[in-house]
Amino acid sequence: EAQLVESGGGLVQPGGSLKLSCTASGLSFSHFDMRWVRQAPGKGVEWVAGIARIGSNTDYADSVKGRFTISRDNAKNTLYLQMNSLKTEDTAVYYCAVGQYGDSRGGIKGQGTQVTVSS
Repeated sequence: EAQLVESGGGLVQPGGSLKLSCTASGLSFSHFDMRWVRQAPGKGVEWVAGIARIGSNTDYADSVKGRFTISRDNAKNTLYLQMNSLKTEDTAVYYCAVGQYGDSRGGIKGQGTQVTVSS
């Protein structure tokens, strides 16, 4: 059974940093483009960033461009999201998903990791 497990969230002050991880199992991770999406309270799912299979092609939502960096380690079956200069509006549950683009959590649903940006 394919699984995605997100981790690394927490409470951070505005301007702070966090690094999220997503570990995949039960699927050929290196064969798939991947993305991060997020869902803030009372809002829909928002695409944040995506990365191609071999990591050479990345793309970001305008709201996070220049602050967030998506990366992957195919040897470890792990996807990352480095988040710097965090803002209160980045507060959300963050999920990883298969595919580089899409405003959805995809077919393999992890539990997500909560990121709260607050002073």
